[in-house]
Amino acid sequence: MLESGQKKIGALVKTSLVDYPQKVAAAVFLHGCNLRCPYCYNVELVNGTPDDYDSVTYDDVINHLKKRKNVLSGFVISGGEPCLSPFLDSLIKDARDMGYFIKLDTNGTFPEKLESIFSNTALIPDFVAMDFKTSPEKYELCGKDAADKIKKSISIISQLSSEKREFRTVLVPGLVNESDIEAMAHYLPKDAAWRFARFRNDNCIDKNYEKLAPYPQEEIDSLVALAKKYIPDSILR
Repeated sequence: MLESGQKKIGALVKTSLVDYPQKVAAAVFLHGCNLRCPYCYNVELVNGTPDDYDSVTYDDVINHLKKRKNVLSGFVISGGEPCLSPFLDSLIKDARDMGYFIKLDTNGTFPEKLESIFSNTALIPDFVAMDFKTSPEKYELCGKDAADKIKKSISIISQLSSEKREFRTVLVPGLVNESDIEAMAHYLPKDAAWRFARFRNDNCIDKNYEKLAPYPQEEIDSLVALAKKYIPDSILR
């Protein structure tokens, strides 16, 4: 049996200028997710095994952070869904001990894990980005209590000051429309940073979504403008 440090845990981006706002960072994408969003393009992370892609071990990640700590300032823990990983707490602690700023990306369906992290000052991330996929009533894969989970996670993350958190939504036709934007806005704090992204119809988990045309720019602009009426800091990224 492999020691935990030698276990493959996901994929590593050694240097990133886009995953942590205003920081040069490394990013680890931990394997496994509880959702199967049909438009997700991280197919191997969600459906495969760490042998299906260029995966790294826990020790690989830590050694990289040690070697690059004079160049990097941020460390992003993403997924998949990192709240599923038994390595999450240790990654935060080890990286923070080296002086890194920690950013956590999450889908918000594990409020109990977020609560555990936020109750420990040694584990509270410096920045959290939560994927807010559609109106909570549409989170069918998360069960009947999905809306409560999403609402609780938003509340926990909102303990951070507004410049240390953001909420992200991919504008997928059929999953995010005007009524969804309005419903989602009521769950967010008024000072939220709401970041929208265009839908990419390539390498989707559900191949039917590769036939789905993205919203035209005019409709994207309209949806973001609608969001802005409720949440002023809403932009397309």
